[in-house]
Amino acid sequence: MAKYLAQIIVLGGQAIGKAFAKALRQEIAASQEAARRGGGGRQGEKRSEANARTGMTLDEAKQILNLNDLENLEQITKNYEHLFNVNDKAKGGSFYIQSKVYRAKERIDQELKEAIEAQQAKIKRQEAAASGKDDKQR
Repeated sequence: MAKYLAQIIVLGGQAIGKAFAKALRQEIAASQEAARRGGGGRQGEKRSEANARTGMTLDEAKQILNLNDLENLEQITKNYEHLFNVNDKAKGGSFYIQSKVYRAKERIDQELKEAIEAQQAKIKRQEAAASGKDDKQR
């Protein structure tokens, strides 16, 4: 009996060790990929902050909500609402999946907000440059 118990413990420990090692390798690969994709500069930092805050990358969020791009806001909302409602625990859904759907929408919203802010900053720079040219022409 003790022999079988010891074998079970050893096999369980091996399985946990392998799973942990696999998860660690995946995490290292994901962080290397994120560093490679993130490029450099402020945008890469913002993207890393958003990834850390929501616990997922933009690509993961797009996969969860079944999106190819972020251009169609109506499609984003439609997919989110459908997946969120389908996974409602009261309807027999999974709270875990529902929370993943919520986090995915949160991550996409953050990306859209940053894109809008970047566009507004670009417009302000262009306006400032244009007003600087106007001043020089006078």
